[in-house]
Amino acid sequence: MVRSLASNGLTLLIVVFFLLASVILWGQRQYYGNGPLSEAICLRVERGASMTSVGEYLRAEGAISSAQIFQLGADYTDKTSALKAGRFLIEPTESMEMIVEKITAGGANTCGAEVIYRVGVTRLVTEVREINPTTKKNESLIEFNVDTAPFPPVYQQKKDEPGTRFRVSLAEGVTSWQVTEALKQIDVLTGDIDDVPIEGSLAPESYEFVRDELRAKILKKMQDLQKQRVDEAWSARFDGLPLNNPEEMLILASIIEKESGVAEERAKIASVFVNRLNRGMRLQTDPTVIYGITKGREVLGRGLRRSELTQPTPWNTYVIDGLPPTPIANPGRASIQAASRPDDTPYFFFVADGTGGHAFAQNLAEHNRNVTIWRRIEAERNARVSE
Repeated sequence: MVRSLASNGLTLLIVVFFLLASVILWGQRQYYGNGPLSEAICLRVERGASMTSVGEYLRAEGAISSAQIFQLGADYTDKTSALKAGRFLIEPTESMEMIVEKITAGGANTCGAEVIYRVGVTRLVTEVREINPTTKKNESLIEFNVDTAPFPPVYQQKKDEPGTRFRVSLAEGVTSWQVTEALKQIDVLTGDIDDVPIEGSLAPESYEFVRDELRAKILKKMQDLQKQRVDEAWSARFDGLPLNNPEEMLILASIIEKESGVAEERAKIASVFVNRLNRGMRLQTDPTVIYGITKGREVLGRGLRRSELTQPTPWNTYVIDGLPPTPIANPGRASIQAASRPDDTPYFFFVADGTGGHAFAQNLAEHNRNVTIWRRIEAERNARVSE
C-alpha cells in the first residue's frame, strides 16, 4: 500500500514537473518568439507608466499574446525598473523580448508626430513633424504662419491623433507680450492669461506640453526656468560689476540679447556696456529706444528717426543715465551669463561691420572711422537693391 502510494506520488510529481516544464517552455516561446502584430503601431510610454500598463496596452493592440508573460519576462530579465518614457515604433512580428529591450533602452523617439509652435520676434510659426518609420528620420510635413486661415488639413489631422507630442519654442529676444499673444493663438491650449508677465521673466527654451494644458501653467514653467537661470548667473558673477542686484543683471542681459547678431560676441558686447556704466557714460543703444516706442508690443519695422533718438522715454538710453527701468526682452541663458561674466576689454563703442557682427573701438575717433565704413557698406547694399 505504502509502495503504491509512493509510486503514485512519484508519478504525479513527474507529471507536474513535465507540465510545469511545458508551461515554462510555452512561456519562453511566447516571450522570445515572433509576436502577433500584423501592422506597425506607435507605442507612447508616458512618464510614470508601469510595465504592467504597457503590457496591457500592447495586448489590447494585438502586439503581444499575454500581458502576464510580458511582465514576467521583463521581471526575469531585470528590465521592469528600466522602463523609459517616449514613443516607440513596434513593428510587425516583433517579439516581447525585442519590445522590452526597445522600451527600456531609451534614446530618441522612433515614431509619432510632433507639432512645434515657434514663437519668433516677428511671427508665430507652426511646424508639423513626423518620424518616418522607414528612414527613422524626423521629417517636416508642413510649416505655416499661424495667421493662416484655415489651418492646413495635415495640421488638423496630426494634432488630433493620439500620441502626438506638442512643444512651444521661444526664440531668444522675444518680449513677454509676444509670448502671451502667441500662446493665445495656440488652439490646443486652454485657459485665459490674466496679465502679461514681467518683461524678461520668461526663459527662451523649448517646452513640451500636453493637449488642453493651461496657458498659465506653461507661463509658470517659463518663469521658473528664467528665475533659476538668473539666480545661478548672479551667484557666479564676476566681482566688481556695476550691477546692484539680479534685476539689473537681467536688464543688461536683455540689451545684450537685442544687440548680439553673432553669439560669440555676447561677452564682448557686455564688456562695452559694463565699461560705459563704470565710467558713467550713457549706454546709447538703439534697441532701448525702440522698446520705448513699441513697449514690446510690435516690431518697429523701420529705422529709427533722429527725433526718436532724442525723445525722452524711461528706456531711451541716449537720454537717461544708466540702465532702463526694465528689461527690453526675454534674454536667453547665454546673454544672462554674458551680463554676469563679461569679457575684460578696453572697448567703449561698437557698430555693425556688415558681416552680422560688430567692429569694436576704444575711443570715439576709432569708432567714427568704423561708422564711416559701415555707412559705405549700407550705401552699396541699398544701391544694389534699387538696381
